Amino acid sequence: MSVGAKHIATFIMGAAAGIALAKYMNMSDEEKEKFIAGLKEKANKFKGEAENAWDKASDYFEELKTKGADALKDHAANAESVLKDLFGNQKGAAGASTK
Repeated sequence: MSVGAKHIATFIMGAAAGIALAKYMNMSDEEKEKFIAGLKEKANKFKGEAENAWDKASDYFEELKTKGADALKDHAANAESVLKDLFGNQKGAAGASTK
């Protein structure tokens, strides 16, 4: 079994968690309260950013859907004439060659 980047990252994350736990255990009650309050503040900030990103993504995909539909409508009218220009009248050509 080879040691890959995932294994190294897992080891580093585990070591960091162990160090954080040891540091937390040696804190006074006041320090623990400040630490937890800071974590809650950061978590709420991250949650707000994630919700904002979700809203932006939703708006972006709605706009993309609308613009895509408009583009299809604009170019679909030309599609039939483009295909006729490319392939010509295949029914007539196929029928003439088989006779």
